[in-house]
Amino acid sequence: MTRARRLLAINNYFYRRGGAESVFLDHIDLFTAAGWEVVPFAMQHPANLPSAWSEYFVSEIEYGGTGGPLTKVRQAAKVIYSLEARRKIRALIGRAPPTIAHAHNVYHHISPSIFGALKAQGVPLVMTAHDLKLACPAYKMLSHGRVCERCHGGRIHNVLLRRCVKESIVVSGLVLLETLVHRSFGLYRNTIDRLIAPSRFYRDKLVEWGWDAGRVGYIPNSIDAKAYSPATHEGDYVVYAGRLAPEKGLATLVRAVALSHQRLVLAGSGPEEQTLRKLAGELGADVAFTGHLDRPALKRVIGEARALVLPSEWYENAPISVLEAYALGRPVIGTRIGGIPELIADGETGSLVEPGNAAMLAEALAGLASLPSSARAAMGATGRDWVAREFSSGNYRDRTMALYEALR
Repeated sequence: MTRARRLLAINNYFYRRGGAESVFLDHIDLFTAAGWEVVPFAMQHPANLPSAWSEYFVSEIEYGGTGGPLTKVRQAAKVIYSLEARRKIRALIGRAPPTIAHAHNVYHHISPSIFGALKAQGVPLVMTAHDLKLACPAYKMLSHGRVCERCHGGRIHNVLLRRCVKESIVVSGLVLLETLVHRSFGLYRNTIDRLIAPSRFYRDKLVEWGWDAGRVGYIPNSIDAKAYSPATHEGDYVVYAGRLAPEKGLATLVRAVALSHQRLVLAGSGPEEQTLRKLAGELGADVAFTGHLDRPALKRVIGEARALVLPSEWYENAPISVLEAYALGRPVIGTRIGGIPELIADGETGSLVEPGNAAMLAEALAGLASLPSSARAAMGATGRDWVAREFSSGNYRDRTMALYEALR
């Protein structure tokens, strides 16, 4: 190539807030290291990393935040279609014309108003589907804590009828209006050149819900296994690492821990913490709550566990926590739902159980605990080798680069 390649990297947040942000920021680092100039576009936020391009970031908006009626109306308008974001992206691409744009999460904050501006300038657009928002108005595809696909086939009114989002008629109504506007104007369908699904499950689900199979590619998440060192010491507990939320299946996990008389460490925070504390007390379950941990502490807790447990009861995509556990040489127990089964070789790198089945999960926990530590270490080593071969940062970069080249 004769001119420098410039990537416009787009995401609501510009700090490590969750799995999507980790993928976004690691993506930036990978392409910067590969010689690309990377220009970020995000929302202003006190926790953001420093950036020479922050003057172009859109004003902060907290979805569902507090404020008076006028403030809420303005926020609702920006959630649906942000004129500010469209104006600022135009100014940014005028100053730094990108070779390609790659979006991650944009809804509710930046909004897809920016995509038309990119299309008008002939900028190829790729978007990673970190959840199922491009299929279902309720991005987790959940209704009242259970997997729900009633909106399939265009029946999106169900999101309001069933109050699927936060069990609120107001918020669900706003999400329905947002979806109607976005679909009516083709703000996603008519502008995105390629969707990337990090799991085969998400790829197939998006196609099932109407996306053209030729526009949806599969590129798994990645991890640099060299940045993780397996621990020499193994503790006497299993660990869950992540948000303490209802769809994560943690009440089932606490019940399974009580049934199997195992120890559990819950590393994270979230709305379910008090409910889980109460449940653990009622059942006499041995559960330790650590709250949010920084990266070194989290690596240590996972690395010294007998196993990572992922008891999700929703359509998980491709959890980075599984790859991290393998990189630390630990096996994983997970549920057969969403993209999780793609990441666990049952009996080789861990075990799979049915979601919501406390007895089956308890049996898996007890079975793993009964093995010699060398057997668990062997499973973890198999997982680490798998990560190094199939989920390496180099593989992710090369697969993504090939997709970019195909669009230019």
